[in-house]
Amino acid sequence: MVKMVCFECGQTNRVPQERLTAGPKCGTCGAALVEGKARELDAATLAKAIRTDEMPLVVDFWAPWCGPCRMMAPEFSKAAASLKGKARLVKVNTEMHPQASASFGIRGIPTLIGFAGGRESGRQSGALPAAQIEAFASRVG
Repeated sequence: MVKMVCFECGQTNRVPQERLTAGPKCGTCGAALVEGKARELDAATLAKAIRTDEMPLVVDFWAPWCGPCRMMAPEFSKAAASLKGKARLVKVNTEMHPQASASFGIRGIPTLIGFAGGRESGRQSGALPAAQIEAFASRVG
């Protein structure tokens, strides 16, 4: 069983490993748990997902005014689709959630941080193509 936080309602779910690619849904609200797309998270949901998720979590810290962030966004989405069922990719807007970026010591954006088992397991700054994001995610877990 793999524990995962629902990004819609914040509820913790347990999903059998073999069902991760079969479109599991939250037992509370029915939202998809493994979407194959990057989701925007707030600081509280991010903190719970880091603590709880047993699937590797890759977080893109970005801002709307950041040119390299905007250039990387479609690549991050491609990587999220490719990694469906293997890792969850999420985004945190540093303008809307400055406390999240401060708590992780984000000095420049875009910055990717990988989490596994409740701990930071990798960090990469700068815009990356999808293939490099996927490689980073595979090293995280």
